[in-house]
Amino acid sequence: MAEPLLELTDLVTTYRLRAGIGRPGGEVRAVAGVSLTVHAGETVGLVGESGCGKSTVARTIVGLVRPSSGKVLFEGRDLAALPARELRRLRREIQLVFQDPYAALNPRMKVADLIKEAWRIHPGLVPRERWDAEVGALLDRVGLRPEHAGRYPHQFSGGQRQRISIARALAVRPRLIVCDEAVSALDVSVRAQILNLLGELQRDLGVAYLFISHDLGVVRHLCDRVAVMYLGKVVETGSKEDVYRRAAHPYTQALLSAAPSVDDWRGGERGEIVLSGDVPSPLDPPSGCPFRTRCWKVQDRCRDEEPALIGRDTGHPVACHFPDAPATPAADHGRVQKE
Repeated sequence: MAEPLLELTDLVTTYRLRAGIGRPGGEVRAVAGVSLTVHAGETVGLVGESGCGKSTVARTIVGLVRPSSGKVLFEGRDLAALPARELRRLRREIQLVFQDPYAALNPRMKVADLIKEAWRIHPGLVPRERWDAEVGALLDRVGLRPEHAGRYPHQFSGGQRQRISIARALAVRPRLIVCDEAVSALDVSVRAQILNLLGELQRDLGVAYLFISHDLGVVRHLCDRVAVMYLGKVVETGSKEDVYRRAAHPYTQALLSAAPSVDDWRGGERGEIVLSGDVPSPLDPPSGCPFRTRCWKVQDRCRDEEPALIGRDTGHPVACHFPDAPATPAADHGRVQKE
């Protein structure tokens, strides 16, 4: 297989918290050893509950947050070890589309200026005499009209603003776009339009996506491979078919059972796994397996030993000591409800 376009190796990103009223100080490992790859022209989905570290992964990849340890490799080059000039050149290869299109665009700048700003930062990418024509072409590509270039962001709907954000990302001709919950703030019909647009752009331009979302239906529609995060770690990863048809980690099984838009992972009776308790605080994560405090399969080994993300007998990597144990939850951890 060809070398990955993007490779994360044991990525750890830590935030320092100041002590406050009712809040202790300390360090939070928002990302606690994530490894994943994205190849040219493919879409990898990163899913999990809010607060599991997905957005921190995105911000670390594009350089908005520095990793505490591990590596972010782009075309085999460690971004943290590059000199400033080379890093600036490479940064245009990786673009980020934010979740909130209302906050992502400067309200004081017209659409044309928002897009041209990228060419001012990266001179020589587009000849200045071609800027206006290129703005019009980009807007047309994302489904807007060239005359929209003279308007301000507040004059557009949420879906149109997200199209502008995508046009701005495309302006520097990236090879990878990180979509951080890029459609979660949009209405369902507009969401479908943006997803179709992303698919068309990939077919036409060959761009790769790291698509971060909590919506399993959207990820299934768009992505080739999927990684599932819990408490800063990837607990299961594989092809779309592996994760959606043969989910082996209890957390993945619980997520899929609660998603009305995907087929039941059991392939037979439809049921729902209801987890009890809350996600542990990353300030004080549990010992051993991070999911053990909510897992119905928990045993003594889970409390003492953290499972590695390896293939086991599942056919794809799973971070669970007992990935094939029967789904018979204990009363104090959860229950399976049959419809």
